[in-house]
Amino acid sequence: MEYIPAKTIVTKTKAPSQWFGIDYNMNIYKGCCHGCIYCDSRSDCYQIEEFDRVRAKEHALQIIRDDLRRKTKSGVVGTGAMSDPYNPFEKKLELTRHALELCDAFEFGAAVATKSTLLERDIDILQSIAEHSPVLLKVTVTTADDNLAKKLEPHVSLTSERLRMIGQLSRSGLYTGILLMPVLPFLEDSVENIGEIIRRAEAAGARFIYPAFGMTLRGNQRDWYFCKLEELFPGEGLSDKYRKRYGNDYECRSPRAKRLWEYFAGECEKRGIVYRMKDIISQYKKAYRVEQLSLF
Repeated sequence: MEYIPAKTIVTKTKAPSQWFGIDYNMNIYKGCCHGCIYCDSRSDCYQIEEFDRVRAKEHALQIIRDDLRRKTKSGVVGTGAMSDPYNPFEKKLELTRHALELCDAFEFGAAVATKSTLLERDIDILQSIAEHSPVLLKVTVTTADDNLAKKLEPHVSLTSERLRMIGQLSRSGLYTGILLMPVLPFLEDSVENIGEIIRRAEAAGARFIYPAFGMTLRGNQRDWYFCKLEELFPGEGLSDKYRKRYGNDYECRSPRAKRLWEYFAGECEKRGIVYRMKDIISQYKKAYRVEQLSLF
């Protein structure tokens, strides 16, 4: 593992109420080796050279400890925004695990986004955090088809494995749901795919599903994505479809987005699955707000 210098790791977010109510961001690793062909973090604007090579931040745990100690206000610490905190190296290094232990010790909440079933390993710490602060677990699922997932996300846990983990996390009493994003145009944006994910999410006990019916493309990520489409789906002309419909647009909204949203919202309503951002935030923080008011 290569280590890179860092002065601070736990940083204040600009608008906590707008993105899952997260107050602080924490990125322990730089780069990601999951190989997902659609990852926006590969874009030029983030200036991450050799994105597929994972590096860890030097003295990360000491820096996180000092960062948390200096905070005048506790809150929810989010991880997984730029690179998955549960990459394969985490199994041995346990930097994410020990960082969560620090969040627990200083009584901060935690919001984790991942595609890896390694998250299960840390159920004990997450349960301990949940005794005093909000915990939000977001598991990315974009296709119900394991074979398609192998192509789009080649070095990560399969969809079926992630859904099994969601069941385990939910049974452990942790507030868990799905990030249904990105939904790739011409590949995943079908009623059949969205419907199957919703049905399997319900069966697993997912509390929420937050969707984005489309994807983003910019900088070198666009070229990378198009090359991968040609490599993985030869002869289907997918990259030409993207160029014709979106040109150099940053936001590539599914042509079926309106229909998919109506179908998705209706299915979630029937099943009691939360899907609006404000409702997800309200639900996972509700018990702690009541407790704080009672103490006050």
